[in-house]
Amino acid sequence: MDLNKSETALVVIDPQNDVLSEKGVSWPLVGDSVKENNTIENLARLFTAAKRADFGVFISPHYLYPHDQAWQFGGAVEKLMLEGKEFWRPGPLTLAGFSGSGADWLERFKPFIEDGKTVVASPHKVYGLQSNDLVLQLRKRRLNKVILEGMLANLCVETHLRELLEQGFEVAVVKDATAAVRHPKLGDGYKAAVINYGFLADAVLTTDEAVKAMA
Repeated sequence: MDLNKSETALVVIDPQNDVLSEKGVSWPLVGDSVKENNTIENLARLFTAAKRADFGVFISPHYLYPHDQAWQFGGAVEKLMLEGKEFWRPGPLTLAGFSGSGADWLERFKPFIEDGKTVVASPHKVYGLQSNDLVLQLRKRRLNKVILEGMLANLCVETHLRELLEQGFEVAVVKDATAAVRHPKLGDGYKAAVINYGFLADAVLTTDEAVKAMA
C-alpha cells in the first residue's frame, strides 16, 4: 500500500479509558495484552506521526446509553459490555459525567483528539461501523485507504476491517497498536485477530512500519 496523506486516513477505534486505563472496567481482561503489545505507546506514536505529516485522523468511538439496556439479546461480550456499563454515558445529548469516565478518551490521547482537526465519528454500538458515520466522513474527503488500529483486536478492530474492505477501502492494520481480551473460557482474542488480519487486510504492519510509511 502507498500510504500517502491525500488518500489515507488514520482510524483509531475506542481509544477510551474502559479498555486502556488501569481503572477501566475491562482492564482485568485486557491489561496484560495492552502491556505486552505496548499498545498505548504505539497508539501515541501513530497519532504523533499522523499529525506531524498532516494525515487525516478519525476516531470511531463506542458509547452505550441507558436506552441500550433494553436490548433483549446479544453475544457474550456484548452482554458483558452492557452488564458492566462499559463506555457508559447517561444519554446521547449530554456530557454529564463524561470527563474522566470510562467512556472518555485516555488522558494521554486528548491533545491529539481534541485539537479541532480530528474527526470523531458517531458511535458504533456493537462492534462494527455499520451503525456510525465513519464511512461517510471518509468518502466525503475522498479518502479510500485506512491505517487501522485501536481496541479491541478481535471485536471492533476486526469488524471495522471487514466492513471497510467490503466498502471498497484498502486497509492496513497495525497489529501492535491493538490488544484484546484474554478470557479463561473464550480464549485469547488477540491471537485470533492477528491470524485473521493476515488473511484479510491489504497490509499488516508494525507501528515502526506504519510510522515510517507516514513520514
